[in-house]
Amino acid sequence: MIGAWKRVLVLAPHTDDGEFGCGGTMARLVDAGVDVRYVAFSIATKSLPEGFPPDTLAKEVREATAKIGIPADRLTVHDFEVRTFPEHRQEILELLIELWEEWKPDAVLQPATTDIHQDHQVIAAEGLRAFKRTTILGYEIPWNNFNFDYQAYVSLEESHLKRKVAALAKYASQQHRRYSDPEYIWNVARTHGINVNRNYAEVFRVYRAVI
Repeated sequence: MIGAWKRVLVLAPHTDDGEFGCGGTMARLVDAGVDVRYVAFSIATKSLPEGFPPDTLAKEVREATAKIGIPADRLTVHDFEVRTFPEHRQEILELLIELWEEWKPDAVLQPATTDIHQDHQVIAAEGLRAFKRTTILGYEIPWNNFNFDYQAYVSLEESHLKRKVAALAKYASQQHRRYSDPEYIWNVARTHGINVNRNYAEVFRVYRAVI
């Protein structure tokens, strides 16, 4: 299925969610010549540690996605206030519908509907509405899910994981978070890979598969 995709849209509620959830998959897609487009909805200004300028995450996401291989013109960064997405549900839906009408991706990678973060839940729900005519996969953010059905595995090579880790390292403002530890990132991918007899993998819930 992945080999037939020409255009893939990644939805990140906040900058770095896409890299955590599917950074290795994005690297694999880029290597295969797929046109990958990344849309982040918040630069989470209110969640920045003290001492970082308000536009820190806007700069960091540009550097991070460049490490993965996504061109600057394929990155869109919105500035919805963190933890307020439920108040902006209709506006977000309209932005997503515009993306569908303008670009018609072959697949959309977005948060899972089981993700408990309120901003992630809005992107997951409205993504299902906006892109119901194409393939939709929900990526895993382990610390935000009490349960997660492993329905699709994307196998990855070491080079893909190196780019994922390098991308996440660009988020200097987020390095205090324990899940930013490169060893953790490698170990999660290694565990998922071993489960399907591969070196590394990322996992997804399948909401719709158009073949």
